[in-house]
Amino acid sequence: MGPRPIIQVGTSAKILIVGQAPGSRVHESGIAFDDPSGDRLRSWMGIEREVFYDQNKVAIMPMGFCFPGTGKSGDLAPRPECAETWRAKLLKLLPEIALTVVVGQYAQVWHLSNLNKENLTETVRSWREYGPAVIPLPHPSPRNNIWLKKNPWFEKEVVASLQNKVKALIN
Repeated sequence: MGPRPIIQVGTSAKILIVGQAPGSRVHESGIAFDDPSGDRLRSWMGIEREVFYDQNKVAIMPMGFCFPGTGKSGDLAPRPECAETWRAKLLKLLPEIALTVVVGQYAQVWHLSNLNKENLTETVRSWREYGPAVIPLPHPSPRNNIWLKKNPWFEKEVVASLQNKVKALIN
């Protein structure tokens, strides 16, 4: 589909959302999380679209900035050159970040490095271990409905804590 980097950054943002890579629908719109995954993520965070898309409040930086293409079982993995080339440089421009929401396994591997558990479920289950400034989440895709049903503790514990942290930072 060609390059179309999709990020949202503002130097005064207090919340950083790090995800995987834009899907085809987001590639078309040019707006991060402009799909059902974004609807669910905003619900988990307890914020409306206008707050979510205010770059002075929320920064959004996926691991891959462009749609990576489609594979046999969904979108391909984020292309590594985006993170290698731009990630550290862009993070330096976000000095006010107080909460990093780490969405999905690819982002967790990069941001949590050797603190990852044996799988995504265990990493998310161990969310308290990452301190008050980081919360790992599963991908909010509708494809994860089965995971959410198998892990009811997620919405009771993690989502509730996430909403409290977001509310404190946004207000």
